[in-house]
Amino acid sequence: MSEAAENATAGFLVWRLSMKWRAAIDRALAPLGLTHAQYALLGSLYGLARTGQRPSQRQLADHTGLEALYVSKLARALEAAALVERTRDPKDPRAMRLSLTDQGREATGCAITVVQGLLEQLLEPLGGQHSPRTREFTRELTALLDVPLDPRTDDNEEQPQP
Repeated sequence: MSEAAENATAGFLVWRLSMKWRAAIDRALAPLGLTHAQYALLGSLYGLARTGQRPSQRQLADHTGLEALYVSKLARALEAAALVERTRDPKDPRAMRLSLTDQGREATGCAITVVQGLLEQLLEPLGGQHSPRTREFTRELTALLDVPLDPRTDDNEEQPQP
């Protein structure tokens, strides 16, 4: 561990790791014509489709953690690239349902292979993707992700002034 990392906060290290991961994914997926955000959407669609789901853009936003407006923008771009099909939900005309096209499934399969290789490389110091340390790390990351981001509203806490 570097000296700078020894004195860093957990938040700073999470941020640095996420930036490192995003840059690695963007570089690795560039030859496929995809960005990290597009991969997040395609990979999520791929996984959800395997369980029989055809999510709305809103559901996909909730699943990925991306803003709904950004998911809409990504979905339109992926539709223009013939990777995603968007159709109106017959039960809710405001909602758009998303699915992968055949070309989208093929591109996503290639991208998943690339990303899995990167994941194995990133997790090698913990013993690889399937090691006990990685499983514990995954549980800890999940616990952090499950914490709500709503600001604390305890009346006894002093609120910062703008």
